[in-house]
Amino acid sequence: MAYRDIYQSWQDDPEAFWLKAAEAIDWVEAPTKALFDDKAPLYEWFRDATVNTCYNAIDRHVDQGNGDRAAVIYDSPITGTKASFTYAQMQTRIAALAGGLAALGVTKGDRVIIYMPMVPEALEAMLACARLGAIHSVVFGGFAANELAVRIDDATPKAIIAASAGLEPNRVVEYKPLLDGAIEMSAHKPDVCVILQREQHPCELGPRDVDWYEMQKGTTPADCVPVEGTHPAYILYTSGTTGAPKGVVRPTAGHLVALNWTMKNIYNVDPGDVFWAASDVGWVVGHSYICYAPLIHGNTTIVFEGKPVGTPDAGTFWRIIEEHNVKSFFTAPTAFRAVKREDPKGEFVAKYDLSCLNQIYLAGERADPDTIEWMQDKLDKPIYDHWWQTETGYTIAGNPVGIEPLPVKLGSPTVAMPGFDVQILDDAGHPLPAGELGAIVVKLPLPPGTLPTLWNAEDRFKKSYLTAFPGYYETGDAGMIDEDGYLYIMARTDDVINVAGHRLSTGGMEEVLAAHPDVAECAVIGVTDDLKGQLPVGFVCLNNGATTPEADVVAGCVKLVREKIGPVAAFKLCCVVDRLPKTRSGKILRGTMVKIADSADYKMPATIDDPAILDEIKVALQGIGYAK
Repeated sequence: MAYRDIYQSWQDDPEAFWLKAAEAIDWVEAPTKALFDDKAPLYEWFRDATVNTCYNAIDRHVDQGNGDRAAVIYDSPITGTKASFTYAQMQTRIAALAGGLAALGVTKGDRVIIYMPMVPEALEAMLACARLGAIHSVVFGGFAANELAVRIDDATPKAIIAASAGLEPNRVVEYKPLLDGAIEMSAHKPDVCVILQREQHPCELGPRDVDWYEMQKGTTPADCVPVEGTHPAYILYTSGTTGAPKGVVRPTAGHLVALNWTMKNIYNVDPGDVFWAASDVGWVVGHSYICYAPLIHGNTTIVFEGKPVGTPDAGTFWRIIEEHNVKSFFTAPTAFRAVKREDPKGEFVAKYDLSCLNQIYLAGERADPDTIEWMQDKLDKPIYDHWWQTETGYTIAGNPVGIEPLPVKLGSPTVAMPGFDVQILDDAGHPLPAGELGAIVVKLPLPPGTLPTLWNAEDRFKKSYLTAFPGYYETGDAGMIDEDGYLYIMARTDDVINVAGHRLSTGGMEEVLAAHPDVAECAVIGVTDDLKGQLPVGFVCLNNGATTPEADVVAGCVKLVREKIGPVAAFKLCCVVDRLPKTRSGKILRGTMVKIADSADYKMPATIDDPAILDEIKVALQGIGYAK
């Protein structure tokens, strides 16, 4: 069947479509019904099923005779460590860890916060919780103590699992002082903290702490505990506009069914193939595509502790792909922009044999056409952008390569996946014609595995996602759909700026700036202007080795925007900067940049990679008359 046929089959009978997909999961009690709509607009999937996530991700592959297959490959250029663990070895390690947690009193429904770096034990901790039916909440390793405290108070964990330290290319991040500080600040106190001592930087244990290995001694390895289909597998906090984090809930059964479906249909891998998502377990990509989906599907997944550049060079990605025989690779556009900036001619690519690699996937932020064209030219591989969110847990719009590769249109993540009826509405909620910019929404119900609610915040869930456009899920993104059904994500809704009455996409302007031969990376924000309402300001980072004078680059950028978008954009302000402020997952902090430009108060974003960059942005803005 072609993509259109499969999408149509979902539209014609969603119930049959998802029950068929559910046949690929090993159930304790199989579902007899897919969708339960008696609580609409709060929908539930596979409510009458019972199942265990860890069994489906680990044990069943052992039971099916694939225990010797590699499950997890660990590659840490920072420590010089490489290791591989089979499914049978993972089963033994996870059952032992789960047994230790059970002996500490962790049971089904308890919350466990996981505060870990990119090591295999992070996956073991997640799966050990799933084995017991405990609900994990992974917090990005090294997160500030006050942000961790907020999550402790919201999730009220019985236990916290942490490492002694995280290792960066040029520094050690001590987790223990941050953890202790967070517990001191929080009203809720966990019963126990399980600490994985990293040999490169161990820590002292306090009265609440137990050693990862010591606490497993003398305990009985735990069996898998069946849970209801709607039982939360995990809570993942995403930043909210109010500053208070939103705890996205992931339901167990829908999570299993949907993620398993994506591995072949979207990422085009078969059981046994090596799949690599170069992300972090602290983000949704790390949950879905480092830990869960590859293992549920019987793939080999890679845990990478390093960076795209600097560990040791811009060839790290290619080394890992060649060395570990990666078939499908997934990362963020910002990672490739970093590689392109360090190695604009692609000289490192030529040093490695990438014949094993079939395709590359990008997500996490908009993939600008210039970066994709550079990748296509240097790698000679299909490059697929796809779009999804923490809330959905997997692809809303993408290229269904495992069904049939659709033609790539630069700037588009391609088409909606089964389960997602994506539409473009104006501010009043009316559908817009093809090619017109508006709010991107998804008709309810959302498909299995997407968020059914927020943790302990049902009203906030409705207000955040369901109120602006009744009957639809509000994505918070703006874009358009062309006459072929291809979706274009142009900006967050907040990043559509109004210049003298004209609604313009900052993403469209960034696309133009990125095409300048000296520009490695860029961002456009809208600043307040008394005359026009808002004006766009561009920030550009230059390629390594660029020799064009900065003033000429700025003039060239202004000229390009005028030619491609027109005088209506009123694009006259552009700064050359060394780097852009980003979250640790690579998203550019445009909202914070706007507040700095407008001299407004702002809260330091919890997820910022390097706060010092904001001072550099402020100086650049002052140079053009803003950030007074």
